[in-house]
Amino acid sequence: MNTIEPPGDAREEARVALQEALHEIKRVIVGQDAMLERLLVSLLAGGHVLLEGVPGLAKTLTVKTLAAVLGGSYGRIQFTPDLVPADLVGTRVYRPDTGGFDTELGPVFCNFLLADEINRAPAKVQSALLEVMQEQQVTIGGSTYRVPAPFIVMATQNPIESEGTYPLPEAQIDRFLMKILVDYPSVGEEAAVVGRSLAAPAIVRERLSLEELRRYSAAAATVLVDREVIGYAVALVDATRHPAEYGLRELSSLIEFGASPRGPIGLVQAARVLALLRGRGHVVFEDVRDLAADVLRHRMVLSYDALSEGLSADELLDRILAAVPEAGAARLTHDTSTAVRAV
Repeated sequence: MNTIEPPGDAREEARVALQEALHEIKRVIVGQDAMLERLLVSLLAGGHVLLEGVPGLAKTLTVKTLAAVLGGSYGRIQFTPDLVPADLVGTRVYRPDTGGFDTELGPVFCNFLLADEINRAPAKVQSALLEVMQEQQVTIGGSTYRVPAPFIVMATQNPIESEGTYPLPEAQIDRFLMKILVDYPSVGEEAAVVGRSLAAPAIVRERLSLEELRRYSAAAATVLVDREVIGYAVALVDATRHPAEYGLRELSSLIEFGASPRGPIGLVQAARVLALLRGRGHVVFEDVRDLAADVLRHRMVLSYDALSEGLSADELLDRILAAVPEAGAARLTHDTSTAVRAV
């Protein structure tokens, strides 16, 4: 007789397997623990990731190693100003021997796509990538082709160069679940990096199959999210749009546009996966707070006043997190404390 595995057992199995995968990645990547944790959270939540940091911080190596540990197909596109949409999605090729056209699919047809230096491609290329990120499909010659599932875009960009770059459209930035800022390693971590460079590179092993990744994503869907936690996530996003209502009138002139509704949706979904990784069957306020900057920083459009004062989205989010009370979030949800599953 078939038995149904209890949700708690499935969550514990997922947590242990994901921790083993994380340990395998750390055989190659030194430090950057927060970045690696958030990459796993994004994968299980089904969201795309934008990594921003100066050159040499192992952003590309991290994505490549992650794909090797998780199995599935891996594709890499080096974005340059001369790219055209067909270089990403594919094109129709005329065959003289048959007198017809064949469709050649592009490199986006993979499970894990690394979009290296994504901000170096022009608008027409970004629009082609936007369709596949949102719809999980591409259109070539009037025909639609779905990309393999799961499909995750992990993009990198360099914040210190502006020559030869194109700012990403706000609509595309909003499609990224997280924007992760990659910082320099500590002195001890950098010494370990130098030491490892003197030996042969570590060979990582595949720890998770795509089927297991789907199963663990389903296990994350069993994590409970209380309405008050949902209300807290919504309140944080609402404070980016109406800061004066939360006692932050001074921020009104610093934020041109607040986060979109994708903000609280992504925040709750990501917090649910983070709770799974931390061994809990329910989301707490701390999970939401820990992920708020990564999920919301790229969804806020700062005003000229903020930019002229050298303020960053993270600094404004710190003030919002300090001002929005957890207990007061219930006013934005129904008057009930019943636990619900986020969808």
